[in-house]
Amino acid sequence: SRKMASEDITKLAESLAKTKVGGGQLSFKGQSLKLNTAEDAEGVIKQIEEFDGLEALRLEGNTVGVEAAKVIAKALEKKSELKRCHWSDMFTGRLRSEIPPALISLGDALITAGAQLVELDLSDNAFGPDGVRGFEALLKSPACYTLQELKLNNCGMGIGGGKILAAALKECHRKSSAQGKPLALKIFVAGRNRLENDGATALAEAFGIIGTLEEVHMPQNGINHPGTTALAQAFAINPLLKVINLNDNTFTEKGAVAMAETLKALRQIEVINFGDCLVRSKGAVAIADAVKEGLHKLKELNLSFCEIKRDAALTVAEAIEDKAELEKLDLNGNCLGEEGCEQLQEILEGFNMAAVLGSLSDDEGEEEEDEEEEDDEDEEEEEEQQQLKERGQGEQESLTPKKIIDSQDSTPVPSPPVDIATFLAFPSPEKLLRLGPKCSVLIAQQTDTSDVEKVVTTLLRISSVFKDEAPVKTAVHETTDALMRKAFTSATFNSDAFITSLLIHMGLLKSEEKIKAVPSLYGILMTLNHMVQQDYFPKSLAPVLSAFVTK
Repeated sequence: SRKMASEDITKLAESLAKTKVGGGQLSFKGQSLKLNTAEDAEGVIKQIEEFDGLEALRLEGNTVGVEAAKVIAKALEKKSELKRCHWSDMFTGRLRSEIPPALISLGDALITAGAQLVELDLSDNAFGPDGVRGFEALLKSPACYTLQELKLNNCGMGIGGGKILAAALKECHRKSSAQGKPLALKIFVAGRNRLENDGATALAEAFGIIGTLEEVHMPQNGINHPGTTALAQAFAINPLLKVINLNDNTFTEKGAVAMAETLKALRQIEVINFGDCLVRSKGAVAIADAVKEGLHKLKELNLSFCEIKRDAALTVAEAIEDKAELEKLDLNGNCLGEEGCEQLQEILEGFNMAAVLGSLSDDEGEEEEDEEEEDDEDEEEEEEQQQLKERGQGEQESLTPKKIIDSQDSTPVPSPPVDIATFLAFPSPEKLLRLGPKCSVLIAQQTDTSDVEKVVTTLLRISSVFKDEAPVKTAVHETTDALMRKAFTSATFNSDAFITSLLIHMGLLKSEEKIKAVPSLYGILMTLNHMVQQDYFPKSLAPVLSAFVTK
């Protein structure tokens, strides 16, 4: 790996020229540095040491091991002016056991330096519950008494991690208050962490004590009505709240009504994102009521995919009449029916607000006779929670011992709709178009980009349906771009192996195993032609490809 190191150093030297950004920021963002040993980290340390007045350090998109973290930490001990740690996605491909010790070294260094942090971002690091222990001491230390932004998106914290985090925040608030400078956290981000009811309830307790929050982002956490209600009560005593994003949790009517009560007390709200939260009609009417009574600064209201029926949706529309700041109302994916959608548009046109309404293309149509469903709801919910619990446990066990490959993949993506699997199994242009605009994102999400063969076969399946006509061509390009951008920007993706495997599948290169070449090269050649012109395609690979393709 001597050669690798020297390449990394050359890369560093090139980036060096570009890294001095204003505001005392030193950035190694997206350089895919693999820093294992102290030696690997020499270039980084030198720059940290030589940077006077270091206020922000960006380490995203690299991978830092325990030894390298220790020496980087040593260099940080003298940086008392450091305020912002942009440390998301910096442990790609590390074992779960490596992350806490690395975080502890870095945290201790900040404490020693006497730094006063304003922002700490550790998102997209798959540290799991035990990883929270890695920065618990930092959170309780004077270095975090000044913290305003804490970002922990997609870290696999789970309920256990959520509880440790909540306790650390409460302790930080207690100690900082004793010094006359209470913690005044403004932005809290913890989406995709499987916090569930217990984790959310623990955090709600901390939020209630803190009281200064302006933005809370906790989408996709498996939170049901008990957790939602606890959060609602805490939000009510954070009067500065501007943004609440709880997308893709299961409020049901109970949680939605509790949230609506809270919204009546909040004056500064600008963004409400309760999309995919199953607020149902009763919840929507309660929320509409809160919107009508106050919320004069409201810019965005998202109640999409919430099983809201026509009358309730129209009540929501009527509630926004005098909201001068409103830019977006999203009611897509509900049960309005065609007539309902038209009525909704008419109401808004009447207020001269037609422009704020988002698309209604995924409306589920009116539902017939579901009166009896209402009664079974509570039982269903209990079952649902039981399943979530069991699912959560299974996931945690399976996640622990394995190597976490790509931090993005460590948090289970919700199970895919059949469509994509069907399309990849039997590709056709019609199926691709039927998947709709989200398909490019979904295909990229569901492809493990650390597995080169998977990427190659997925790319070949997508390109096989290529047609030189507008909708199909565009769909193929967009899907290819999403997939390949993710692959080429992922630290665990081996682009050379990818090109080799692709050439073998195209029948342009012989291999040991018998691999059947694709029947027609047209689609893949047209797709490659598009791909090589995109910004994500590494220029260094172009000559290799052209050598074979022009043969």
